[in-house]
Amino acid sequence: MKIRRSDILLVAATAPIFVFFTLPIAYLVSVSFKTQDDVLSGHFLPTSPTLDNWPAAFEAAHLSGFIANSVAVSLLAGALTLLLTLPAAYAVLRLGIGGKWLADLTLSSYMAPPIVALIPLFYLLKATGLLNTHAGLVMLYGFANIPVAFWLLTPFLRRMPLEIEQAAALDGAGPLRILVHIVVPIIVPGIVATLIIVSVLAYNEFLFASAFTFSDETRTLPVGISLFQGDRLVNFGQMAAASLAGIAPVYLVALFLQRYLVAGLAHGGLK
Repeated sequence: MKIRRSDILLVAATAPIFVFFTLPIAYLVSVSFKTQDDVLSGHFLPTSPTLDNWPAAFEAAHLSGFIANSVAVSLLAGALTLLLTLPAAYAVLRLGIGGKWLADLTLSSYMAPPIVALIPLFYLLKATGLLNTHAGLVMLYGFANIPVAFWLLTPFLRRMPLEIEQAAALDGAGPLRILVHIVVPIIVPGIVATLIIVSVLAYNEFLFASAFTFSDETRTLPVGISLFQGDRLVNFGQMAAASLAGIAPVYLVALFLQRYLVAGLAHGGLK
């Protein structure tokens, strides 16, 4: 079998990228099988592999509960973001509500550092009784990721053939009916891709979750992993095992829905 020069160049070009993205995960796997002394030695591979870190990670903290909290909060927050953003984006792009400046203003609100909103949001959640609750995090993430979802959905809505919507309007369909029965079925890949991205953003968020949750029943995974860091000793092996267990749901979702994710992002990136 003859190896073409273009294939060699392609492998040479993609190999550094592959190593860059897989090396942190490979190191995390290695640390999860190391003893504490082995971690401090600095070797990449464990010299005396151990499985003790994995059961110890689930026994040391309410890890399964943290993962379940993160999955539930991120999925509900992603659904809330789409429920709010899809009709808003359609209204701005197709109905001209808000003019041209509203789209730019939507994204500019995402540029502010999240830390500036910490104290106002704390008192807002406390006043509404949503502090230290899943509902509070769902509403917070659902609203906070609207700018991201808006700009992810915008290319799909712009690529919709306008003639289809005009034909539906001539048949008497209103904007809401056109959006639900015509636009949504056509841009399903974009909606799924957007749902995955905003859900992952909510799944990985740490600052607000650490400030607004105080019990194991409401803490999410990033906050739970931070609890492995003690006052004098950091158990790197258990922390690595907990991190791998935490990213597993994200990788599984990306694996099973990669067809929608790749097709959606590629379709949305084209003009």
